[in-house]
Amino acid sequence: MVLAILGPTGVGKSELAVFLAERLRGEVINFDSLQFYRDLNIGTAKPSEEERKGIPHHLFDILAPDEEFNAAKFVELADRVIREIRERNHLPILVGGTGLYLRAFEYGLFPVEVPEEIRKRVRTRAEENLTELYRELQELDPEYAQKIGPKDRVRITRALEVIYATSKPFSHFHREHPFFQKKRYNILKIGLVLPREELYQRINQRVLKMIEAGWVEEVRSLMKKGYGEETKAFKAIGYKHILKYLKGELSLDEAIRLIQRDTRRYAKRQLTWFKKEPEVHWFSPYDKEKILSFVKKHLKED
Repeated sequence: MVLAILGPTGVGKSELAVFLAERLRGEVINFDSLQFYRDLNIGTAKPSEEERKGIPHHLFDILAPDEEFNAAKFVELADRVIREIRERNHLPILVGGTGLYLRAFEYGLFPVEVPEEIRKRVRTRAEENLTELYRELQELDPEYAQKIGPKDRVRITRALEVIYATSKPFSHFHREHPFFQKKRYNILKIGLVLPREELYQRINQRVLKMIEAGWVEEVRSLMKKGYGEETKAFKAIGYKHILKYLKGELSLDEAIRLIQRDTRRYAKRQLTWFKKEPEVHWFSPYDKEKILSFVKKHLKED
């Protein structure tokens, strides 16, 4: 069995992962798309060495800030790490908030290689005008476009990347290889949730703490190392806002307000995704002992 801890940003996933790992001989595997990157520490809420409490943590700090990464590469690395953890008779504990990576890990991805130049072109266009890109998807693959929203950047870009790479509609591959068909792993999914008001308050406070902890200096350090606006890091929530502040395009107060707003919106999107995920057992992050008992019971039955 593999344990997965999922939920929106700021809900307490990392803390629960360490709590369970300490008691279940577990090792933590990251599936947060930004925590793979070195030098992105404060703004990604990456757990510190002290917070990890000596528990092995995998797939953190494995990429340079300008390095490309995707779900297929994640699955390859996660498979390898899980084999090693199982050889030690330890429990693999996936933790993160990037729903597509978890889904790809559980069910696999259909085998389409997208050339890097196509991927970059589509993602640049998505940054410039997502509405126009969605209209193009409606023309090229109306069947799939009807299933997703015009603001769903992840699915719109993925669909068009595949269409450009294969000259086939994305819906064709969905029919051939749909999600939720055959599992690659038996995963026990623990979802963490809080009342929306409390979660949003946590997010607002966490952004302020990140600023106090030196987030602006972290971004300035990335700039000094030569990473520019085109770097993946600077397209992420918070990093792009602080970059604008350092360039004089925003005041610090306005940057903070926008980071808080966009993080709350991101948390809402995460919850929407995970609520559609099958077989998730939802708990409050305050119910650690209850979650521990629940997981122990399932481990015995496995």
